Order: sequence, then structure tokens, then C-alpha cells
Amino acid sequence: MLANRDKTVIARYPLHTLQSIVSFSYSGASPALMGACAKRNIGLAFCTPKGRFLARSGGENNGNVLLRREQYRIADDPKRSCRIACTMIFGKLSNSASSIQRTLRDHAPRVVNLGLEDAVQKIREQLPQVLDSSDMNVLRGLEGVAAAAYFGVFDHLLLNRKEDFFFRGRNRRPPLDRVNAMLSFAYSLLSHDCASALESVGLDSYVGFFHRDRPGRMSLALDIMEELRPCMADRFVLTLVNNRMMNPNDFLTQESGAVLLTDDGRKKFLKAWQERKRDTLTHPYLNEKMSWGMVPYVQALLLARYIRGDLDAYPPFLWK
Repeated sequence: MLANRDKTVIARYPLHTLQSIVSFSYSGASPALMGACAKRNIGLAFCTPKGRFLARSGGENNGNVLLRREQYRIADDPKRSCRIACTMIFGKLSNSASSIQRTLRDHAPRVVNLGLEDAVQKIREQLPQVLDSSDMNVLRGLEGVAAAAYFGVFDHLLLNRKEDFFFRGRNRRPPLDRVNAMLSFAYSLLSHDCASALESVGLDSYVGFFHRDRPGRMSLALDIMEELRPCMADRFVLTLVNNRMMNPNDFLTQESGAVLLTDDGRKKFLKAWQERKRDTLTHPYLNEKMSWGMVPYVQALLLARYIRGDLDAYPPFLWK
């Protein structure tokens, strides 16, 4: 793949080394590149320079029709949908608690008596009820209680330059502070990775179980992303702030109050994101070493195996 600027080649990337491509430019991509990406199951998404999603390109549907038909049957069955959604939300809550506990362990003197222990306890109290839930509305209520506890102490996980990087609550469309701007951008990147992973194993990324159908929304990608938000996106943003990798001048504030990444800030963010995806871990279910970038693909594969009937239950990603 060639990257051009003003008709000058500025970079070359072997396609076999890429899992997905996200373009933040109006210059677009050639039909040859789009076809090559589709042939190799490389996700290709187009966003505005400010990060708003525009479109995704893809080739023929992967996988056999029987897998997708079973996915649609489950999506149409509230009880079966709830069974899968429960395990995904269980993973999200467990990873949220683990993220807070990591800060407690690594920075105990600085975060003592700030309510982090209480937040962990409140989140973990929801876990048995989440697994036993058979009603989607009840599940959403439990997830909401845990999310309130998690984001209620998120500001205490930010340990440096609190006058510039603070969190007063989750806000989006548009984000109103630098931390929310980074969270929204990280979630957007992660959702594209999850969508590409699902389509690579033959699932329809637009038909979800926890997130219901909505035109243009990749509901299943948002589903599988839930358990990965705390450990892949939130911890990444915390690392950027706590390790002083991002600066106030990497952001701009519009007259409306919206806070956005600058072009240089977005490049810095994307470079760090790609480096993070190359870090390795041992998958808690498969007990195999892999890169973080492979985690969405492994979870998509496990979900496909469950839908086919090869697994008794979908195993969520439980970060340790």
C-alpha cells in the first residue's frame, strides 16, 4: 500500500502486516486498494479529519450462511440474546473493577481513601446478578449502576496534570474535555477493529444482542467491544495521561465548547495506539500468548464458535 501526499509517495506498507486501516482524510483510497483489502479481510474505514465515521468498505460476506442465520435467530430471541449479553457485560464489569484495582496496587499511597475500594466493591456486587439476569432491561440497569461507580472514580485514576487532564463525567457528541475526547477516539478505533474481526469470522457486525438494531449502527461490534473498553481503550487513555504522552497543545477547543484532537495530536494518538496493539499478553481463556491487537479477533472467533454450537457458552475476555 502506498500513502501519497500531493502526489508524492510518503510511505509504503505491506498489506500482509495490516489488520485494519482507518482513513482520516477526504483524499480517499483507490479501488485497487479497496479490492486488495477486501480480498485479504483487512478492514477499511473512512472518517472525517475530526474522527466522525463516514463509511466502511468490504468485499463479499465471509463465512457460511448458516452461521449468520443462527446469529439472526439468536438476535430475534430475547432470552438467547440476554444469555450472551450477560457474559459480555460480566466481562465489562470484571475488567472495570480490575482496572481500578490495578491503580490501587500500583499507586496505593496516592489514591488511598478516594473511594476506589468502594467502587470496586460496588461493581463486583453486580456480577452475580448480571450472570443470573434473564431480562435485558434488568441487565441494562445493573450495567448502569456499575458504570456510574466506575466513572465516578475515573478522575482519580488520572494522576498527572489534573488542571489539564480531568474527568467530570462521560460526555460525547461532542466531548467537552480532553479526556473525553481521547476516550471517544479510542472507542471509535476499537469499534472498527471489532467490526473487522467479526466480519472476518463470518458474523454480521450490525446485528447485535445487547445493542439492538439501529440503521447504520454496528451493534454486534459495540457488544463485543463492551468487555474490551476498560482494558484496551480506558487503560490506554490513562497511560497517555499518566505517562505524559499527550499535551494540552494536542487539542483544540471550538466555540461550541467541543474539544477535539489536533492533526498532530491525532497522529501521536494513533502511533501510540498501534504500538499498544503490538504489546503481548496471555489470553485468559486460551492460555496462549498473543498481541493486544489480536484480542478482538480471538473474541469474535470464540463468539462464532459458540453460535455454531461448538462451545457451551461464550467466554468473555477477563483481564488479569
